[in-house]
Amino acid sequence: MTAAKPLRADAQRNRDALVAKAREIFASGGFDLRFDDFAKLAGVGTGTLYRHFPTREALAEAVYREEVAALGGRARELLTTQPAGEALAVFLRGFVSYLDDHQGLARTLATLMATHEGLLADGGRQLGEAITSLLVAGIEAGAIRGDVGVGSVMMALHGICAAYDQPGSRTDADGVITLVLDGLRHHP
Repeated sequence: MTAAKPLRADAQRNRDALVAKAREIFASGGFDLRFDDFAKLAGVGTGTLYRHFPTREALAEAVYREEVAALGGRARELLTTQPAGEALAVFLRGFVSYLDDHQGLARTLATLMATHEGLLADGGRQLGEAITSLLVAGIEAGAIRGDVGVGSVMMALHGICAAYDQPGSRTDADGVITLVLDGLRHHP
């Protein structure tokens, strides 16, 4: 399999404009928008939309992949700017804030991606890798217990994601993160 050729600068700008506009529309709950309208709202032609994203699902997939990549980038950034144990805490609390701030996007992506289990599994794997890097750094620094793995943290995050639209979910999610962090801290 050969790698895709890099896009020309103008084609990359058009693709980026489409993804940015889709992220904005999905975040506002614009699930029912006609697919062709994404092009108009992004300031590109319909042909450009279909050349980059032949379906609404392909566009949603691009948004999802960028969101997951941004979370991974955030984990790497925290490892260079925070003490290891604190980096994990900031990341997990930031994840809850992210869910709260992007509820419309999360709902839209969950709806669009319900039939794309492989993509969701890939995103979960990438999130797991980011959390693993934070856990390993915390363990090596002596701030995090070494007997709790990424699966436990991911399970807590899955629970938070499943309940994000319930009344009081933000407060409860913060409480779950506090419990997780308290359970992960190494207490000599």
